[in-house]
Amino acid sequence: MPLGAPFKSEMVWDGVEERFRKRLAMWKRQYISKGGRLTLIRSTLSSLPVYFMSLFHMPRKVRMRLEKIQRDFLWGGGALEQRPHLVRWNLVCLERKKGGLGVRNLALMNKALFGKWNWRFATERETLWKQVISQKYGVEDGGWCTRVASGRHGVGLWKAIRREWMGMYSNLAFRVGSGRRVRFWKDKWCGDEPLCESFPSLFSISLTKDVWVSDV
Repeated sequence: MPLGAPFKSEMVWDGVEERFRKRLAMWKRQYISKGGRLTLIRSTLSSLPVYFMSLFHMPRKVRMRLEKIQRDFLWGGGALEQRPHLVRWNLVCLERKKGGLGVRNLALMNKALFGKWNWRFATERETLWKQVISQKYGVEDGGWCTRVASGRHGVGLWKAIRREWMGMYSNLAFRVGSGRRVRFWKDKWCGDEPLCESFPSLFSISLTKDVWVSDV
């Protein structure tokens, strides 16, 4: 974990890129088939930045550099030569059943790892890290997530993680239970969409749009 460097700085990722190049230097790449290179990319190179991606938002420039190393290794062989890339990288990153080669898409992986923190916050009850985050930012939506992190100092890491909450929330459905943590109109708990979308005319005249299921 880098100490002292701003979390948004590209310098934070210098160590990851250096590990990429050191790992490539260790392999006798000129003797590895294309299938072997693909296996090494999926098993090793794609995994090296996972720890950093679980905490930091990966800048686009960093992602492009790391993907370029992987592309050059896949298509260029041993000396990372500038050979034509026969398939677009976004197609290489597709699942095999969709015609791709199953290489991790770093941008999507970054979002997924942030989503994992949001999921843990929503489901873990008494863990110390959740209590600290809750006290610092406050909670909303029945305690499923924190309030939106604002400010310029001391909020960077969680601000980036919290930003991915809505993307995950749009794909969630709730089991009601006691009904004290599920909103009657806005949460997806009855059917395939929230009731505010299923019955917009009723929602528009409702006086309590944020009411809980237990109160109705």
